[in-house]
Amino acid sequence: MAKSTTILLVEDDTRLATLTADFLTRQMFDVTIEGNGTAAIAYIEKHQPDLVLLDIMLPGASGMDVCKAVRPFYSGPIIMLTAMGESLDQVLGLELGADDYIIKPIEPRVLLARVRAQLRRVNQPAQPKDDRQNSTLTFGQLSINPDSRTVTLYDQQIPMTTAEFDVLWLLASEPGKVLTRDMLLLALKGIDFDGLDRTIDIHISRLRRKLDDDVDSPQKIKTVRGKGYLLNRDGWN
Repeated sequence: MAKSTTILLVEDDTRLATLTADFLTRQMFDVTIEGNGTAAIAYIEKHQPDLVLLDIMLPGASGMDVCKAVRPFYSGPIIMLTAMGESLDQVLGLELGADDYIIKPIEPRVLLARVRAQLRRVNQPAQPKDDRQNSTLTFGQLSINPDSRTVTLYDQQIPMTTAEFDVLWLLASEPGKVLTRDMLLLALKGIDFDGLDRTIDIHISRLRRKLDDDVDSPQKIKTVRGKGYLLNRDGWN
């Protein structure tokens, strides 16, 4: 019998948590509810759920604190649940390692689509256009393995969130080619860029820091003003 996909829902609003869990359970997910941020950290470390749905306002530890605390030992998708209009929270969540965010009140079809998109990316990373299945990409000292979803730079493995790995893989699959925010966002979240979503910019910023790129004058992952981003194949020596 196939193993059920496990989701940890971290939400202290009992009614909302129950409604959300019941909906996801009907979609054949195995859902655990935790209403305390500190307890959620311990649960994630011990059980390593396939995906985490994480509210921001929590007793014990905030959703931001939970996200920051678990990223050193948890690489699975984290979707933040944020209140309408809390754009700063959305940005901070992404900066701390969240993969996506959903604005409350939660629309079930949107929730399901976002959850499935995140899980699909974990299990089936994007492939280059020449169909090099499970082929490691190497540029100088940078190595990206889609099978193990690992990134190595200067012989050191670099920790990556699900979204960060996928953004890097998409860029590395077509080195030297400009990929627009719309292309990246569509591949990452299945939605079109609306001119306001900062998800891609924040993931790029985190990638640059992790990959020892010059934040002020990046040479490894370059910004093409008004167009998008490209991976410089010659910047990794």
